[in-house]
Amino acid sequence: MNQTAADDRSFPPALADVARVEFDYDDGEGIDFEPYAAFDSAEKTTGWLRQWTGNPDLDGDAYLPFGQDGTGGLAAVWYGRPGRPLAEQPVVFMGSEGECGVVAGNLSDFLWVLADGYGPMEAVLYEEREPRPDAALTELAERHATTPRRPARAIVAEARAEFPAFVEDIDALCR
Repeated sequence: MNQTAADDRSFPPALADVARVEFDYDDGEGIDFEPYAAFDSAEKTTGWLRQWTGNPDLDGDAYLPFGQDGTGGLAAVWYGRPGRPLAEQPVVFMGSEGECGVVAGNLSDFLWVLADGYGPMEAVLYEEREPRPDAALTELAERHATTPRRPARAIVAEARAEFPAFVEDIDALCR
């Protein structure tokens, strides 16, 4: 049996620490991200995915939403590596206007993306954005990350290369 988000909804300590950070959007210059203090429920996730795709046959078992941008686009852990632990699963973003993409290959790399000044939405929609390193988020990543620090652009590129069909696969679910 493949592990899904429904199997483990315990919130990782790193994301709990991220949830305590107050992100400043600063009129488009900061990070547009509102982290949650827990994963959305399985029922709420299924409802969101059905609404987002227009597909009433889907369930949300492969996703654990843990934050949103100001328009309601969601950041989620995606069980893209069946059978692997939650911390080794990729982080994805699914925007309010149908945009989507892989943000990081695992939770550790996601922390480095944040430390470099990119939220989930910025990582997917603004690839050429200049890094804006944040000292508090860097300290948080240094405390929790198990992967080496790399620039956000490199992390996003690596994740997209590992999961090149993510956007296409999501588009295929849409009705």
